[in-house]
Amino acid sequence: MRKLLPFTSGVALLIGLPVALRAQSPHPNVLVSTQNTPSETAIAINPKNPQQLIAGANLNNQYSSLDGGQTWTWRTLTSPYSVWGDPVVVADTTGAFYYFHLSNPGATTIAFPFIDRLVVQRAASAATPFNYRSFFAYNPPKQQDKEWVAVDRRTNALYVTWTEFDTYGSLGSQDSSRILFSRSTDQAQTWSTPRRISFYGGDAVDEDATVEGAVPAVGPNGEVYVAWAGPRGIVFNRSLDGGQTWLPRERTIVNQPGGWEQAVPGIYRANGLPVTVCDVSPGPTRGNLYVNWTDQRNGPTDTDVWLARSADGGQTWSAPIRVNNDPPGRHQFFTWMTVDQVTGHLWCVFYDRRNNSSALDTRTEVFAARSTDGGQTFQNFRLSQSPFTPDETIFFGDYTNITAHNNVVRPVWTRMDNRQTSVWTALINVPVLATPSAAGLPGLSLHTYPNPARHTLNLALQVPLATTATIKLLTPDGRHLRTVVENEPVTAGQRQLSLPVQDLPPGAYLLEAQIGSQRLHRKVIVVR
Repeated sequence: MRKLLPFTSGVALLIGLPVALRAQSPHPNVLVSTQNTPSETAIAINPKNPQQLIAGANLNNQYSSLDGGQTWTWRTLTSPYSVWGDPVVVADTTGAFYYFHLSNPGATTIAFPFIDRLVVQRAASAATPFNYRSFFAYNPPKQQDKEWVAVDRRTNALYVTWTEFDTYGSLGSQDSSRILFSRSTDQAQTWSTPRRISFYGGDAVDEDATVEGAVPAVGPNGEVYVAWAGPRGIVFNRSLDGGQTWLPRERTIVNQPGGWEQAVPGIYRANGLPVTVCDVSPGPTRGNLYVNWTDQRNGPTDTDVWLARSADGGQTWSAPIRVNNDPPGRHQFFTWMTVDQVTGHLWCVFYDRRNNSSALDTRTEVFAARSTDGGQTFQNFRLSQSPFTPDETIFFGDYTNITAHNNVVRPVWTRMDNRQTSVWTALINVPVLATPSAAGLPGLSLHTYPNPARHTLNLALQVPLATTATIKLLTPDGRHLRTVVENEPVTAGQRQLSLPVQDLPPGAYLLEAQIGSQRLHRKVIVVR
């Protein structure tokens, strides 16, 4: 993606950055670094030793922690072809880390970002430096941008997907973009010949009609899944043989109203590109596939975080599930998602303005959301200790990031204070999220029957405490159809409700229930 940062060179070391936290917070915030104008963060955890973490940030920043993220070491990264941003960090099951990035050989300024190849570096552990490993995706004069990487935990094969431009930023109709794929089975020493996996291309402008955001994920049996955004909405492709063959054409998962480039006050550029993950944990949701994105289907003053899930390898997808559970009219943006491959729990991190006075208020907080039921419901909680106010004239990056292993969960994000960017993480206190005050309404449940329904859908609502309830039926794209109850007081216990559906066209709908501070979603099928 476009980079609007000054390039600084040299190597420095900062050891033992202090933990900056407020005593009342259950999730201590840690300052990772302010060095070298950081933005656009990435992070990975060692599954053999979750105390070891590696993070990265634009343009050439690399951070390491050996104590679970409490203290960090910073250094600048170098390579024979330069380090030019778009950092991606992953770890394999041996404890080795890989740092992928763009390159721009011979460039002296960022005014003309000739990104001619993608580069990978490897470190045997979090305690050792990165060394140049290889480059791939070299096809001059075409340009390579925004790579994302997944690790096959069975074999440690590396799978990469990215966008190739004929001419980056071109308005010409002769220039287009496409999604490519490559893999390495020898720890990034060599790579398969890049192959195109998008039948439909996009323009080369690096805006809504460009195909971008291809994040791969690996299934339990080595399936490779990837979704991306572009002029056809959010689309999906898959390989069932480790990337050797793919569907002949990508399939649309969902439309993305307003496109993937979104206007958020105070942010230089905000994208809502999708993130794809697959659950390979031993739990009950093993094999579930999830795609997470943001869009403005509820209007330009209401950017929301969404999730679609598939339990059949991408054959069918749920209606969009809203991840942020605040009232409408505020912005949530720059989402990222991961799945803890030990517990199967989903974790999201995003910027949030739910506590602001209006949609034009640019004060920004960082929130996270956790799902322990396969993406059906999400518990939201605040991560940042205090809000910050970004400056829309300064490039802020395009991504947050989060990593998790066996309930060690570490997000990473960029913050801006007085026009100075910094990188932060939080030591998420997972046990405190299970307490009644954090979980909202433990014991809350909502069941629908019969489902599929022909004439009447019955609802069984179980509420442990007296509260208020609003229940609505929505179309799959989130448009309101009818209201069951609106801000109605409900007492503790079970309540039976009914919803006529005989006049609705057959198909899938979304039932949304706001119970106190909790938001629940249920898929409803109407048949004839």
